[in-house]
Amino acid sequence: MAAKLLGAVPLEAVTAVLLSHLHPDHWHDLPALRHALRSRAGHRLGRHVVAPLPLYVPGEPRELFTQISSYQEVFAVQAIEELSPVCGGKAGGEGDFTAHLGAARVCFYRTRHVLPAYCLEVVLGASRLIYTGDTAWWDGLADLAAGADLLLAEASLLNVDRPLLPGDHLTAAEAGRLAREAGVKRLVLTHFWPEYDLEELRREAQTEFGGEVILAREGEVYRF
Repeated sequence: MAAKLLGAVPLEAVTAVLLSHLHPDHWHDLPALRHALRSRAGHRLGRHVVAPLPLYVPGEPRELFTQISSYQEVFAVQAIEELSPVCGGKAGGEGDFTAHLGAARVCFYRTRHVLPAYCLEVVLGASRLIYTGDTAWWDGLADLAAGADLLLAEASLLNVDRPLLPGDHLTAAEAGRLAREAGVKRLVLTHFWPEYDLEELRREAQTEFGGEVILAREGEVYRF
């Protein structure tokens, strides 16, 4: 995915990287991005002309955090758990944290997943993006997403297959329910299992939401 990203966005336009959790499908492109950053920074020529890129990442599992922290020549690695407590205490949890990236404020809310994982809220002016990350449904999730301009929600499986992953992921129907209960303006689905018919996932979410449901596509830009 790093190659896809850099095919759509100039490397110099990437100002930070935020990881919701450390399952391999969410971070294994970091070495490729590291290579690109090393080349840009002129490390092969012994020059350090570009400041390290901020990288926010869960501190657990510790062995993975330690590995990623070794990329310090191009990343300024920050453990999410070492950030300030979350702005406003919206989710009210002890595992909630906040950071400022230029004009944007980012809040990290602990979710329900097999590994330490976070839902991300990005606030820019009066606009809000909520990204669920990988999570099972939990009380308070709809309150957290309430009124968001854009909800980027995982839709890992159809509702009929819910017993396969009882406590780790959202179904498409649950993503639609979340959008409806939260009263969000737009819903974009992501994190699809490859064997599914994506239109079936979209229809299931749309039935619950009632509004427009967009399937995330590589290279697309979603503004909020």
